[in-house]
Amino acid sequence: MVIQSLKNKKIIISAGASGIGWATAKVCLDKGATVFICDIDKKHLEKAKKHKLNKKKLFVYECDASDENKVKELFNQINKKTKKIDCLINNVGVAGPTGTIEKLKSEDWENTLKINVISHFYFTKLSIPMLKKNKGGSIINLSSGAGIMGFPLRSPYAASKWAIVGVTKTLAMELGKFKIRVNAICPGTIKGDRMVRVIRDKSKFLKISKKQIEKEFVSMASMNCWIYEEDIGKMCSFLISNEAERISGQIIGVDGNAIRLD
Repeated sequence: MVIQSLKNKKIIISAGASGIGWATAKVCLDKGATVFICDIDKKHLEKAKKHKLNKKKLFVYECDASDENKVKELFNQINKKTKKIDCLINNVGVAGPTGTIEKLKSEDWENTLKINVISHFYFTKLSIPMLKKNKGGSIINLSSGAGIMGFPLRSPYAASKWAIVGVTKTLAMELGKFKIRVNAICPGTIKGDRMVRVIRDKSKFLKISKKQIEKEFVSMASMNCWIYEEDIGKMCSFLISNEAERISGQIIGVDGNAIRLD
């Protein structure tokens, strides 16, 4: 039996219909939360709508997180269901291009920063009034080990994830007086579709086998392991819960103790 540690809590998750977002949504639903997810991927949205709690405890919306007007429309829809929330999980992000900086295109840099950083701003700005009405709550930003250590051949991604760390620390200072906690999670090497694409691109750039690249990624953690999407969901559920009521401004690695990124 799953303990209903998130009963009556209302949570918004951006990019919530697949990957880490969907895994987190399912963990939160299992623990009693009401979850509002959005995504741009119609296929994954339709799959999410088949969940047994759809339109009961799960509410699914299409939204382009990089378009401020679309995000405003999303929050207008959510406000019809609730005027306050307990948590925002900023999960939107892209891997960005792979390559040395002199070979990258300006538009790829700009797109990576817009999606990975600016979209978080859109969601956070509109969530804070709802958290204040709730008289407290939590914001969880998805960063990365790249936001702590850097990441060769992935400079736009690393830059965007360092930015998330800075925003997290700053918002924790600004919002503490409202009992709004702000933390960032830095996932390690997640086994999933995004990592398949990263391995493919790095293999192509370095001209070595995908199997060798995969082995190197796993070895970046001292526990010599993959991280799974559900691991991030479990950490999110803890940070949302009352057990974490005095945890804020923290950059938390869920990475099997990552010792390098290369």
